[in-house]
Order: sequence, then C-alpha cells, then structure tokens
Amino acid sequence: MDITQLRAELDHIDRDLVRLAAERQRIVAEIGRSKRGTGRPLRDFRREKEVLDNVRGHAREAGIDPELAAGLMELLIAASLTRQEQDTVRALSQGNGKRALVIGGSGRMGAWFARFLDAQGYAVEVADPAPNAAGFAQRERWNTGEIAHDLIVVATPLRAAVQILGELALARPPGVVFDLGSIKTPLRGVLQQLTAAGVRATSIHPMFGPSADVLAGRHVVLIDTGDRSALETARNLFASTTAITVEMDLDEHDRVIALVLGLSHALNIAFTAALAGSGVDPERLKAVSSTTFGAQLRIAEGVARENPHLYFEIQSLNAHNGPALTALDEAVHTLLAAVRNGDEQSFVTLMQSGRDYLHAGAE
Repeated sequence: MDITQLRAELDHIDRDLVRLAAERQRIVAEIGRSKRGTGRPLRDFRREKEVLDNVRGHAREAGIDPELAAGLMELLIAASLTRQEQDTVRALSQGNGKRALVIGGSGRMGAWFARFLDAQGYAVEVADPAPNAAGFAQRERWNTGEIAHDLIVVATPLRAAVQILGELALARPPGVVFDLGSIKTPLRGVLQQLTAAGVRATSIHPMFGPSADVLAGRHVVLIDTGDRSALETARNLFASTTAITVEMDLDEHDRVIALVLGLSHALNIAFTAALAGSGVDPERLKAVSSTTFGAQLRIAEGVARENPHLYFEIQSLNAHNGPALTALDEAVHTLLAAVRNGDEQSFVTLMQSGRDYLHAGAE
C-alpha cells in the first residue's frame, strides 16, 4: 500500500474511533439516567479503576503502550462524567419556579455561577454594569429593583462585596445570600450584620476557576456563619454534581487559603518574574524544556493569565498570608545560602524536611 492508501485507512479508523466514542457517550447517558433513578452517586471510583485496569490489559494483548491506552480512556471517562453531571443537574431541576440574582454576573466567576444556576432551572437575573454574554435578564445595579429572589449571589471583588453585603443587611431580602470571596475574614463584620438583621446568609468558596466544565474532584468550601439552613441551601446546589464540599469556619478558611492560594500564587508569580528578568526567549526555554520545567511552566502560565487585581486582594487582604510568605522568603534564603556557600548538608536538610512533611501528610 502506498502512503495515500495508508492515510485513507487511517481516516477510516479515525471515523470508527469517533463513532465508537459517540456510542460510548450514548451508553453513558443511559447509565446516568439509571443512576438518577436509583439514587446512586454519579462517580464510582472502584468502577473507574476497574475500567482502567481492563484497558491496560487489553493494550498489552494488542501490543501497545498500556499508559497510552489508559490516557485515552481517562479522557473518555472525564467526558462521561461531564455528560452525566450536566444531564443530572438539568434533570433534577431543583431551581424550577425559583429566581436567582447574581451580582457581578458578567464577570468570569459570576457568569459561571449564572450558567450553573440556569442549568438547575433557576430564572437567573444578572446585576452588572457590563453586559452578560449569555443573554440573561439584567439590571445595571442590584438595588435598582426588587430583590425578592430565592438566591442572591455576590460574585464581585472583595472590597465591593463588603459594601454590597452591608447594604443587603439593611435591605433584608427574603432569600438566601452568599458570596464567592477567596478571603473570608474581611467579610466577618458584614456577615454578622446580615445574620443580626435576620437575613439568611452564608459564604462559599468554589476552589476552581470559571473554565471548569465538570466538578468531579473539585472542592467547594462552605463557611458556617451561624445559619445552618442557609449553608445547607448552598450545599444542595452542588448535590447533583460530583463536587466535594468541605465545611470550615472563617478563620480556618483563611489560614488554609494562605497556603493553598497565597503561597502557590506567590511561587508562580516569582517564577514567571524570574524568567522575565532572565532575558532568555521563552520559546528557547520551551525548546529544551525538562519534565519538571514544563509542568511548572504550564501552571505558571495559567496564573499569569489571571486578574492581577484579584490576586493582589488574595495576597494583601488575608491576615494569615504574612507567615506563609515569610516562610517562603526564609526557605529561599536558606537555599541561596546553601548553594553560595557550598553547604551540601543544609541543602539536603532543606529537601529532606519537605519530603518528610509530604510523606507524613500522605500517611
């Protein structure tokens, strides 16, 4: 066979692969409907492992790399979870007959939440000076009309959220109010005002960005501000998804976020700043990229594309960030001193302390 015939054969195989993937998705949709009927959870980790083990076995029999086959299957499993989750959210329609107001709903995270609530059957209205791309009903300011909505979501920058939540405490809306802020302790006062005014209020922190299509393995932090009913309303929004909810109080949240967001953001901002100051063409670096550098660069590129004003809020408004950044500064100085002074033992000790910490965490 010449190269033209071989390519034609590949095209035929590719069509078969796509057709089989579509057939798999059809069966996945049927399985999702069956799960909804029996109340079974969307995600079955034991079944996923079984599928991947089977695929690796089939790959060995076929003489191809088992990890290549497993990687392809993981992509199909992710697509299956996305399909089942989206179908389940729509099918349960827990928002039918209810209304939601998303303040800041034209922003990236606000728009994600508006679409999420719309999929659940809520009649969504956006309050934002900027037009929303999804065509939801919109008002320019949240307080220029009635606010008798069942849900009011505050998806604005933190400083604006403080003011809006304070004004909502005075307005006393009948629905559940919650914010999406990345830092919580600056909101303590206005959240207390809401509770004192009799407003059903809580606070949540989705630990994912607006590009998330499926919530499998993603975390949503729920903050107990004293109103269990409001907290459970927020939790129930994610009950039809595969998201993992974690409950915390305000102080614990910000202590943990100082490391989970503050420290990780600082590392990647410093990493990209160091690269920018090197004078080396980034494409040249990518041309000789190692596995570690490539992985770090992909993470850093994602951070570099984010809103710097939001990231400054995360760094500057969290009172717990100071110790985390100080620890980072001390670790970097210890590393520099060990390298400059030829102190191999200090270098080894620094790496070993991190290894011991991570190993203890795994245990």
